[in-house]
Amino acid sequence: MENSQNNTSQNTDIWAKLRTQLKDTQEFPLLYMFKFICPSDNQTIAKLSSFFPETAIISLKSSQKGNFTSFTAKEVMMSPEEIIGVYDQATKIKGVIML
Repeated sequence: MENSQNNTSQNTDIWAKLRTQLKDTQEFPLLYMFKFICPSDNQTIAKLSSFFPETAIISLKSSQKGNFTSFTAKEVMMSPEEIIGVYDQATKIKGVIML
C-alpha cells in the first residue's frame, strides 16, 4: 500500500513540474507531440490511440525485433491540464514508457 501512495505522490510532483514548465514556456493552444514506447500488441496501441481524437496525427514505428512500438501523436492541446491528462492516462497502461 505504501508503494502505491509513493507513486501517487511522485506523479503529483511530476505533473506539477510539467504544468509549470508548460505554462512558462508555451502559449496555448499549441500543437503538442506525445511520444511513447509500448509493447507491440494491438490492445496497448488501441488504448493509447483512444486518448486522442480522430484529428490527431498518429504514427507508429516497430522496433527492429518487433517487440516494441514507438507511438507518436500530434494534437492541438488547449491547456497544460489536457496534456497532463493524456500522460496520466498513459501511466495506467502496463508497459508504456513516456518520452
